Amino acid sequence: MSLKQGQKVEIFQCSKDESWEQYMDGFVGLHGIITDPDASINDPDDLVEVSVVGKGTFRLPQDCLRVLED
Repeated sequence: MSLKQGQKVEIFQCSKDESWEQYMDGFVGLHGIITDPDASINDPDDLVEVSVVGKGTFRLPQDCLRVLED
């Protein structure tokens, strides 16, 4: 999955990544916007910065994100 700055995403599942924190379980189903994709290589293990609506900005693993159509 190639993520780009400004893309709208949904946090559609809990991540299996070790950086996933228990409080993030409450983010499942929320939407956000990619603010820093770290997309130089698009490594699925890289964390991406997402501005989560109503929650703030967080660095999240890519395996929990799904791109939403505009």
